[in-house]
Amino acid sequence: MSQTPSKHEPAKEKSANSKEDLLLIGKALDGESSAYKELVSKYERAMYFHILKLVRNRDIIEDLIQEVFMKAFDNLNSYNPEYAFSTWLYRIATNHSIDYLRKKKLQTYSIDQPVDGKDGEIHIELPDQDSETDLYVIRKQRHNIIRDAIENLPDKYKQVITMRHVEEKSYQEISDLLDLPLGTVKAHLFRARELLYKELKNKRHMF
Repeated sequence: MSQTPSKHEPAKEKSANSKEDLLLIGKALDGESSAYKELVSKYERAMYFHILKLVRNRDIIEDLIQEVFMKAFDNLNSYNPEYAFSTWLYRIATNHSIDYLRKKKLQTYSIDQPVDGKDGEIHIELPDQDSETDLYVIRKQRHNIIRDAIENLPDKYKQVITMRHVEEKSYQEISDLLDLPLGTVKAHLFRARELLYKELKNKRHMF
């Protein structure tokens, strides 16, 4: 007799870890900020090593981790509880890391050097002057929108986001200069990015 379980049998019992995640996710969706913090605390270290294997640049890891959690929390209502939360989170981290590497690679291309292709060397041609002018205007407009969004942040968030992304200081340098615990710096940056993300998301039609 076949041992295949009937489709009417109950689903496999979830592990204690999965049950804990579902409980925290439910609280987070209800607006409990402490639940978000617990999820970050639970998976932050694992995310660090997962992203490091892909990106291999410790200087950018902390930023990518925060961006991954921000993306996950912003789409938390789309998470399917039939699958492990960690699996869903790792997928977001992997895709985000690949996007980062792809953008970084595109930025390293030089218009003065040929690019190897299967049919030989390919020279990158500059667009016409009008297109270049349009691109400059778009970039300038985007820069102004981001600058204004940063200016509208509460002072404590504006300060850390400026030090990190304008002055390009490390997390530890910010901690030392502001005489704040490293954890507080991370929390301020996470909140600052969250506020910026929401502000820029509302203005995405202008980009």
